[in-house]
Amino acid sequence: MQPLKNALPSADKVLFVFYDFETTQDTKISETAKLHEPIIGCLQQFCTACEIQDDFERNCARCCKRQHSFFEDPVGDLLSYLCEPRPWCKYVVAIAHNAKVFDAQFILNRPILLKWKPELILNGQKIVSMKIQRIQFLD
Repeated sequence: MQPLKNALPSADKVLFVFYDFETTQDTKISETAKLHEPIIGCLQQFCTACEIQDDFERNCARCCKRQHSFFEDPVGDLLSYLCEPRPWCKYVVAIAHNAKVFDAQFILNRPILLKWKPELILNGQKIVSMKIQRIQFLD
């Protein structure tokens, strides 16, 4: 057994992503309920090389373009982007403003349909953390 280390893990090989989905409620599923469907997914990202750079319009030499929008298949395209190989990156940490009760549901639905096995940490029925392959989703 290794002794506990009194140090934080290095964030040098981590890509931090902040994402959000905008939805519409055009699909009626009952007399009183409508289905939330994502119509756009947006993200901003940074790594340790560009974390102090305020201008998200400027590309990073390491993590490249720092802002992305997904229109065609917002959830699928966001997940595909997050799963892209990045030789410098060991983990991707994705954070949403409202993941506990809303945005994580769209992310969770796709891996279940693909028969992936996400690891979940719940607080009651709210998702606190979700790990899919090497992507960690946090609220």
